[in-house]
Amino acid sequence: MSQDKTLSNKDNLQVLHEDNHIIIVNKRAGDIVQGDKTGDKPLSEVVKSYIKEKYNKPGNVYLGVVHRLDRPTSGIVVFSKTSKALPRLNKLFQDKEAKKTYWAVVKNAPPNDSGELIHFMKRNSKQNKSYAHKNEVPDSKKAILDYRIIKKLDNYFLLEIDLHTGRHHQIRSQLSAIGCPIKGDLKYGFDRSNKDASIHLHSRELKFLHPVKKEPIHIIAPPPSDSIWDAIMN
Repeated sequence: MSQDKTLSNKDNLQVLHEDNHIIIVNKRAGDIVQGDKTGDKPLSEVVKSYIKEKYNKPGNVYLGVVHRLDRPTSGIVVFSKTSKALPRLNKLFQDKEAKKTYWAVVKNAPPNDSGELIHFMKRNSKQNKSYAHKNEVPDSKKAILDYRIIKKLDNYFLLEIDLHTGRHHQIRSQLSAIGCPIKGDLKYGFDRSNKDASIHLHSRELKFLHPVKKEPIHIIAPPPSDSIWDAIMN
């Protein structure tokens, strides 16, 4: 099942896929997946409200958070609607059996049109930042991704990225380490922020085997609408 359309726009919620066990949405840049110290309403609560209203559910709605996306990032987020599916989805993501593809817009061209990046990531929790080292350092974790240039714009390059590990801020940190910070990502070295505090990193595509039905799921999420994303899609 491949979709580039949304099924719902309730509360600006873009539902990409829904069945009895899972719901997959297209997160807007700026939304938080789970509640944090900001007190802002998280995406998980928006999805719960959507389910409660759509199915006239009394009482509390069950919703399991399977994985997260950084707040300034947009794209595919998977939630579990049943306690049966949640541990299976968690295992699927932990075992890297879900194939994730991202789009990133960068100003500087990478050294090659395509390649593999291997770094050792070390997280600084106080800064909420991860540093990509060429060689292993204490308390670091190996990070691997593949990238390729898939479009050239007047001032930017669109990279398609396949993640092989899921480290904190991995794509942002690894691209910064090769001199290609993502557009708008001040934290990782881009020279100015985007007006809406987003960064041009989008979780574009996801493929996995349904945890209960064992059918292949293939999701494609349209990127947000702005001048650069619109130029990419046209």
